[in-house]
Amino acid sequence: MVSRSELAGKRVLVTGASGFTGRYMVAELRAQGCHVVALGGAGSHTDANEHVAADLRDPAALVGAVESAHADMVIHLAALAFVGHGRVDDFYSVNLLGTRNLLSALEQAEVQPEHVLLASSANVYGNTSSGLLDENTVPSPANDYAVSKLAMEHVAGLWRDRLPITITRPFNYTGVGQAEQFLVPKIVSHFARCEPVLELGNLDVSRDFGDVRAVVSAYRRLLQVPATGEVVNVCTGKGHTLTQIVEMCASQTGHHLEVRVNPAFVRPNEVRVLLGNNERLLELIGEWEVPPLERTLAWMLDAATR
Repeated sequence: MVSRSELAGKRVLVTGASGFTGRYMVAELRAQGCHVVALGGAGSHTDANEHVAADLRDPAALVGAVESAHADMVIHLAALAFVGHGRVDDFYSVNLLGTRNLLSALEQAEVQPEHVLLASSANVYGNTSSGLLDENTVPSPANDYAVSKLAMEHVAGLWRDRLPITITRPFNYTGVGQAEQFLVPKIVSHFARCEPVLELGNLDVSRDFGDVRAVVSAYRRLLQVPATGEVVNVCTGKGHTLTQIVEMCASQTGHHLEVRVNPAFVRPNEVRVLLGNNERLLELIGEWEVPPLERTLAWMLDAATR
């Protein structure tokens, strides 16, 4: 594995650097001594060392931005991620075609990257397989977001012989700064505001919930091993139900609220247990510390009540 001294000074291009995961990714890389170049829209603010402006949907602008970045490594996080987003076309124009434009621009760049990490999603597995899912589980995407991510993986396959690529499939993860439209921040915000009622969907399904700080650590460490073109789950392998998450928040805050099941939030035929197998990840990066969910929730509740 590459040591910190060898990683220091590497120029790392990060797309989506102003997003939830991107902000933590920038901090993780800078702590390792990397020179971070953020790629995003004009006016986007990050703590990166440099910024280059380009829209993933603009191939010509992207070629110029990538050329000016002179990146040794690339982490592609930019994506439309909220499944409930109203414009279906945006999933494909950003997640699929935007990634294709980026790979094309990287191939054309004078400085060829040593490693390109593309963030896909465990949503590609869908809701038909249950238990502990590994990378050989047959994908069965159940919404346009997941379809766009799986299509992105297939497009990336066209570049595997031309660029050193790793594709990650992160399972659910959360942390301070994640929007309240996502499930765990929604629960945390209700406790932070001492709301009397919380509406959720299926309460007893068990899902894999990680911590954004551990996820960006895994991404950084994957950059430090040779790219093999593999798909890699990023997950804890441990499950928690929504009922358990609510109980943890109640225990930490002393606040108790009424939980109502809203039929509109209930997915029909939802599998009871859906977790990730992280054996391949651990084989690549070695021991990996993930905070217990209780600690992640305490961090989020503390930030939300300040």
